[in-house]
Amino acid sequence: MVKIEIKDARSFIDNEVYAQYEKKALAAFDTLVAGDGAGNDFLGWKHLPTETPESLIAACEAVRDDWAAKGVDLVVAIGIGGSYLGAKCAIEALSHNFSRQLRRPGAPEVVFAGNNLSEEYLAELMDLLSERRAACVVISKSGTTTEPAVAFRVVKQYLEETYGKAGAAERIVAITDAHKGALKTLSMQEGYRTFVVPDDVGGRFSVLTPVGLVPIVLAGFDIREILAGAAEEEKALSVPSPENPAVRYAAVRNALYGALGKKVEILVNYNPKLQYFAEWWKQLYGESEGKDGKGIFPASVNNTADLHSMGQFIQEGDRVMFETVLGVEKSTREVVIGSDPDNLDCLNYLAGKRVEHCNAMAALGTRIAHLDGGVPQISVSVEKLDARSLGGLFYFFEFACGISAYTLGVNPFNQPGVEAYKKNMFALLEKPGYEEASAAIRKRI
Repeated sequence: MVKIEIKDARSFIDNEVYAQYEKKALAAFDTLVAGDGAGNDFLGWKHLPTETPESLIAACEAVRDDWAAKGVDLVVAIGIGGSYLGAKCAIEALSHNFSRQLRRPGAPEVVFAGNNLSEEYLAELMDLLSERRAACVVISKSGTTTEPAVAFRVVKQYLEETYGKAGAAERIVAITDAHKGALKTLSMQEGYRTFVVPDDVGGRFSVLTPVGLVPIVLAGFDIREILAGAAEEEKALSVPSPENPAVRYAAVRNALYGALGKKVEILVNYNPKLQYFAEWWKQLYGESEGKDGKGIFPASVNNTADLHSMGQFIQEGDRVMFETVLGVEKSTREVVIGSDPDNLDCLNYLAGKRVEHCNAMAALGTRIAHLDGGVPQISVSVEKLDARSLGGLFYFFEFACGISAYTLGVNPFNQPGVEAYKKNMFALLEKPGYEEASAAIRKRI
């Protein structure tokens, strides 16, 4: 279960002010649960943990087993934004830190493409494909989003040249719209196995749909445990109470923003496996809340490394920020620091202590220092970093995001600003239908 502690943020906020934001957050909770707020046609994620059918899980596992029989040792997952960040962060969080170097027998390696337009990245991906037995999962609602569409065209061509069209079709899975779109049409023509991106689930809330589940299964992890952890959290967060962890998170962060002008939230972790969780979280909150001239800017640091870089600014820079520290209470491994007779590094005072104890004391010392420096602190924690806890974290932050955005007064489920860069890019690339826009933008440059 996800735990939250807000006392080190509440100490900065007047009691009457916090009470006002708590009331707003409870009203936002009611709106989210009732499904009568802005963007309410994108609430399908709310009950995914408890309503995902066994048939879907079995279908994901069938792909895994089929590709294992074919000797597939590399899966390219193609997608951008919510179509890759959830799977990427889950795989990073649950994997051995050095799994690529150890190359132990087991599940195929999952790599990601279609999340950038770097020619060098794509060329080097093809170098990797040429040395491995590859397959591909392409994730796109439309099939025409530029970054994944470019990557898929290149990867598909390679698979067809290497395995033939029929063989390539057996090595491609499409996760796309149920009825329409370029990728759906292509899948029907070529006979790809397909999974559906639900119409009522937006990309950044889609990690518990096939968008996330298929790549996570292929990487060798237990999606039943992820869904079970999310289901526990769904139940825990269903209670309309000021003590509801999602309500508390939404209330305190909005109070810090609205009453104290804290415009930046830094998600802090002390475990490098959580770096991509922060990337997933940044999209979730940035795209959900950053609109209508409002929103808390989501940032992240990876400690203790970033204490030697960003630590100075957090400690003594402009007081525009607060921190949410993502904690893991128990390490799954144990390393004890030994004694050295020469003690040249002056570390014998740590002899017999676990490295994780040092990590915990670094986190505690940082918390005290940052509080002294005027940085409010929120703590969100789980007992250990495993599939069940990860599922709980996914659901906690999704549900809290809906409450927080409604508290802020914005639609959590749209992203109108995302289209601006695309229109300019299409005009500059001279896409058919953009002739007038191309002429206009050329005059500006």
